[in-house]
Amino acid sequence: MRPRGRTLLTAGLAAVLALAPLALTGTAGAAAAPTASFTKVNDWGSGWEGSYRITNSGSTTISSWRLEFDLPAGTTVGSYWDALLTSNGQHHTFTNRSWNGTVAPGASVTFGFVASGTGAPTGCTLNGQPCAGGTTPTTAPPPTTTPPATAPPTTAPPTTTPPTGLSPVAANGQLRVCGRQLCNRDGRAIQLRGMSTHGIQWYANCATPASLDVLAREWNADVLRISMYVQEDGYETDPRRFTDLVHNYIELATARGMYAIVDWHMLSPGDPNFNLTRARTFFAEIADRHKDKVNVLYEIANEPNGVPWSAIKSYAEQVVPVIRSRDPEAVVLVGTPDWSSLGVSGSGGGVDTIAANPVTGGNLMYVFHFYAASHGDAYYDTFARAADRLPLFVTEFGTQDYSGDGPNDFAMAQRYLDLMASKKISWTNWNFSDDFRSGAVFTTGTCGSGQFGGTARLKPAGTWIRDRIRTPDTF
Repeated sequence: MRPRGRTLLTAGLAAVLALAPLALTGTAGAAAAPTASFTKVNDWGSGWEGSYRITNSGSTTISSWRLEFDLPAGTTVGSYWDALLTSNGQHHTFTNRSWNGTVAPGASVTFGFVASGTGAPTGCTLNGQPCAGGTTPTTAPPPTTTPPATAPPTTAPPTTTPPTGLSPVAANGQLRVCGRQLCNRDGRAIQLRGMSTHGIQWYANCATPASLDVLAREWNADVLRISMYVQEDGYETDPRRFTDLVHNYIELATARGMYAIVDWHMLSPGDPNFNLTRARTFFAEIADRHKDKVNVLYEIANEPNGVPWSAIKSYAEQVVPVIRSRDPEAVVLVGTPDWSSLGVSGSGGGVDTIAANPVTGGNLMYVFHFYAASHGDAYYDTFARAADRLPLFVTEFGTQDYSGDGPNDFAMAQRYLDLMASKKISWTNWNFSDDFRSGAVFTTGTCGSGQFGGTARLKPAGTWIRDRIRTPDTF
């Protein structure tokens, strides 16, 4: 986005019932055991998505947890998140990750997984006790096996058309770049469509559980781009706060079955190397925390400007390894010259330069941004040509001019969308807020009201993009 000044899942999520622990019988040193409740979040006949909520019903903090259950023959666990898994035949053991093992009294943590088959879990135990509760020593027993340092590969489901109602993440799993396209775990090229937040330092009240429920379940969005400015009252002012905000938004997207793009929204200064140390610190923590998720993509430089491709490439080759050492399978998105215009807004020649000297490594895509009222045929033609040479992801576009304001050019925007559909190029629209500019989807004051559903509070651009996100996916 140009300088403009301050300006998992799913439908039908059942309420989780906390199970009361059994009364203590006076055993010396005993405490109320933690409990775990199971919810089948979604069921499509040949498989289902499940979630366990672990609640500390006692008065002492739990430092680790181990949940075990059995599945009948013919039912298998596929992808999973927020836990480590070891399996022995039909017996499955989920243990905490490094960041969610501590559970304070009265607090809860959750993890989820996708299963193929129709069977349900039986024989659930939590730290060696029945999941419904009981008594347990104050100190939880150690795991019977040492959990692996990294999650083992998950078993991909059959390459069949996903059933109706399956979330984007459950349907596609871990993404990767195959050739010039974004592909799912089965190697099938897909297109993701969704929205970008505005700067989370200004419009955090526009990206809330309630608004993201609407985005995921009513708009049927596949992806949320989390726009964290580096300057302009952003990350540099309070790195801890903004890192934690991004952690939270990733969890909100994950719980709704959406992919999450972590946008390092550098803009001014335009040389990404100015923020290199900050970027390496930020992405190290984000990648380490979320490395076991399959839905996180990393956009490492929003709109480089005023510097040649060689400077951007040098920056990328110092940031990408930080992510790769922690999250080796994730897709990384690299900004391109002249405000991610592939060089069109500056010296030109960006496509040829990038293609001749790409960033080292795989699972990389290059970013393109456009604003339809400002960027006509020259932009469109460059984009079309680049799509035949480079793997592209449009992480930001609008139907207005490049400031995100002014009249909408829906006809030109539709030309871009038609091209992206034909090439299966994924996109996120700017922006999911109630900013006064025409590019914000909500009318001013919507976010304060907390009422996000329907179309009554949408601007014309909001109604237009909502309709296009709601178009059925083809994956």
